[in-house]
Amino acid sequence: MSDKSFNAFEMARKQFDTVAEQLGLDKGTRDLLRTPQREYHFTIPVRMDDGTTQVFQGFRVQHNDARGPSKGGIRFHPQETIDTVRALATWMTWKCAVVDIPLGGGKGGVICDPHNLSMREQEQICRGWVRQVVRNVGPVQDVPAPDVMTNAQHMVWMMDEYEKIMGGKYPGFITGKPVGVGGSLGRTEATGFGLIFTLREALKELDIDIKNTTASFQGFGNVAQYAIQLYHEYGGKTMCIACWDHEDKKSYSYRKQGGIDLEELRSITNKFGDIDKDTARKHGYEVLDGDAWIEQDVDILLPCALDNQVNKENVGKISSRVKVMAEGANGPTNPEADVVLKERGIYVIPDFLANAGGVTCSYFEQVQCNMNYFWTKEEVLAKLDQIMSKAYHEVHRLHKQKSVYMRDAAYMIAIQRVAESCRIRGWV
Repeated sequence: MSDKSFNAFEMARKQFDTVAEQLGLDKGTRDLLRTPQREYHFTIPVRMDDGTTQVFQGFRVQHNDARGPSKGGIRFHPQETIDTVRALATWMTWKCAVVDIPLGGGKGGVICDPHNLSMREQEQICRGWVRQVVRNVGPVQDVPAPDVMTNAQHMVWMMDEYEKIMGGKYPGFITGKPVGVGGSLGRTEATGFGLIFTLREALKELDIDIKNTTASFQGFGNVAQYAIQLYHEYGGKTMCIACWDHEDKKSYSYRKQGGIDLEELRSITNKFGDIDKDTARKHGYEVLDGDAWIEQDVDILLPCALDNQVNKENVGKISSRVKVMAEGANGPTNPEADVVLKERGIYVIPDFLANAGGVTCSYFEQVQCNMNYFWTKEEVLAKLDQIMSKAYHEVHRLHKQKSVYMRDAAYMIAIQRVAESCRIRGWV
């Protein structure tokens, strides 16, 4: 979102158009699937702690609900745009379809910076967001969830506001809640673990022993931290991580000889994922430029931050040693960089497959809330592993059968499933 010349929605449409052409979709189906079904733009007035009133811009986009209620997170970000939300809603449709869960794609956002807001002010934004779209969301219409700079506490405030207005208990309205208030065990780990489940299966297919691999991660938030945790449990070694520093308003890469110590870094990281640079240096970390993560001489790259992070400016810096890239972020690789990755033969596990663990576990949470019966953490993670592994192998099988790029194979499966649902319903 930091590159004003980059338009995530145009990128999402280009990706769709490429595969729609390969699938031979008719014009009506193409027009339906490349455009969101519904969009809500609204203002959220908030009385600030200093007594002034500030008006925030909010969004909710529902891309397609042919396969089930819309599903997707709500971002709080100062550089949020409607086109970013449109792109993310579109990708959520394909993400739900590729792992074959009965949900459609949605996304929401508010243009704000939680770093500069008190908890009371953030609560008022959450409640105001719900008040603006309460008639257009809900357990059988559109189920929100946390995303960038929102968390379980924000979700509880939103659920509470929804229940006050609707006059009942609706824990299935929203996911990503704390355990004990309708949240699911395993949800915190789900996106990062799901990413590594797909990586594990890919390495098996490529006949690479995960214990002999090294990796470099971009990002050190929830997704990256749990992905690193499971990757290390499987025997891999992380050499470098990169993350944004909100105080300096720039990113840094942290590299350590022999590999990073996850718990060591966690202990000097704040809730926004900012690492204390001085303490990191004392622990033996090199503090490098933010783009250094992509230049590391490792086997695996895992972008787990924001979109457009692997692009024509830096894709040429990727080491010749890199064999696999698993996309933990949404839209981290732009189409120009994709061409280079294809030419170099780097095996890419595309974002809407690789990071679908989050929405899959959100689906589990929704199911548990609606039936008022909750599973153990072991059950949740076992079901997650099963769904992610199955989805990966379906995509890999098509990739091999048709000799197509992994991203195109994933799109083919997802788009065909959504197009068929639209056709059966008589929409096209």
